Amino acid sequence: MFKTKAPIPVLWLCLCFSIYTFSQTPVSGFYPKKNSLTVATSFTYKGYDKFYRGTTLTETTPANMGEITSSIFGLYSEYGINNWLSASLSLPYIDIQNANNTPDPVHQESQQNGVQNLGLYVKARVFKKDFSNGSNITLGGATGIDFPTNQYVGNAILTIGNRATSFDNMFIAQYTTNFNLFTELETGYSIRTNSDFDIPNAVLYSFKLGYYNEWIYTHAKIGVQDSVSGYDIGTPEFVANGGPAALSQTQVDYTNLYLDVYAPIYKQKIGVSVGYAMNLDGRNFGNESGFSAGLIYKN
Repeated sequence: MFKTKAPIPVLWLCLCFSIYTFSQTPVSGFYPKKNSLTVATSFTYKGYDKFYRGTTLTETTPANMGEITSSIFGLYSEYGINNWLSASLSLPYIDIQNANNTPDPVHQESQQNGVQNLGLYVKARVFKKDFSNGSNITLGGATGIDFPTNQYVGNAILTIGNRATSFDNMFIAQYTTNFNLFTELETGYSIRTNSDFDIPNAVLYSFKLGYYNEWIYTHAKIGVQDSVSGYDIGTPEFVANGGPAALSQTQVDYTNLYLDVYAPIYKQKIGVSVGYAMNLDGRNFGNESGFSAGLIYKN
């Protein structure tokens, strides 16, 4: 059965640019070949001028700051330990500010920036079945840790992150047809800790539909986070625990849409990626949208 050649080792990296646009675990159902090294750099710009207070979408942002925007420079890499096992890392630099130059009620500054968290992940394919019609199914899993690289402010409105150390475990299932249309399901659990304040753990899951050939890769993805505990902004519990200083303890849920396209531009070794992401629903979360662009190299 005919099957189109495609630059498989770099396909998963198209995901990483959406990762920086919205929080998601940076793994996918593609597995690099042994000893292959792929490195990607990216730029993401995102913003929101509406915010979910609890589950209600309001026309303002917290503290009436106007539009809150972030510029994110990302570094991402994966190495194939063998054909079924790989290791990856991610490291973003984030600059966040607000249109009104309003000081944050917690740290009294109108802008924050710095290197955020270092993410280290290991991913393994544990099962693969090839069918007679040329399609296949793979099952795998990933585990990783994501931890702060410095003591940035983690419990404010304008912050580059919640300064949590996260331990993530994911299950990944992917089905690919003989003409390179694929579907992918991910589900997992994120344990989050901070020595200074509580941060709710979360269930993560996503569904992806994509296609690739030798010249292009594209996918659409729905990504969901469901926190297992936390306060709603504006409730008596939220106020009693410090108001803005308790933002890290809120129940943050979201449903996001991601669209990504990748194309090689030089000998299947260098490629470019563009992406767009937008929030569809949320809880104590910004109604964000953003775009990204990246440059990818593989040996």
